[in-house]
Amino acid sequence: MTASLFDMPIGPDGLLHRDEFITPVEERELLDRLEGLSFEPFQFQGFEGRRHVVSFGRRYDFNGPGLVDAEPLPEWLLPLRDRAAAFADLPGEAFAHVLINKYPVGAPIGWHRDRPVFDKVVGVSLLSPAIMRFRQREGARWRRTAVALAPRSAYVLDGPARRDWEHSIPEAKALRYSITFRNLRT
Repeated sequence: MTASLFDMPIGPDGLLHRDEFITPVEERELLDRLEGLSFEPFQFQGFEGRRHVVSFGRRYDFNGPGLVDAEPLPEWLLPLRDRAAAFADLPGEAFAHVLINKYPVGAPIGWHRDRPVFDKVVGVSLLSPAIMRFRQREGARWRRTAVALAPRSAYVLDGPARRDWEHSIPEAKALRYSITFRNLRT
């Protein structure tokens, strides 16, 4: 991972965080685009989550075959994809999957690790702050840490942060969006 003076290695090894990853103007333009998307409730093994999602490139079907084709990435998302890829030290085309989450008030995301089919994960936070919690089992106990995700910030999950730690986000206190880019494991 190529770090800059603005990157903060915090939390688990392999987690990189950058505040002000995009400008307020870029955030507003993205939010305007997101308002026109057809979000659907998140589906997981027969259960419906409180967050809403839309995928591009590929999407993960938790009720069926796993990774399937989705709508191609729209042109307006390509500059952010390329910036996220550079942050993760990847070419833009490496990101085969983009998941956009809409978190209404009260919507969480539970403890999980991203599916093993994916490798690096880059998330961009929009509109409202959130806390990203991390935990790793150490014997009978959990080792825990957390990172504040400010609007317009981004993070990379790679290495141990991606493989060995679970992460979650508590219930949203205000409407929030995240744009998550994932490349496929080779």
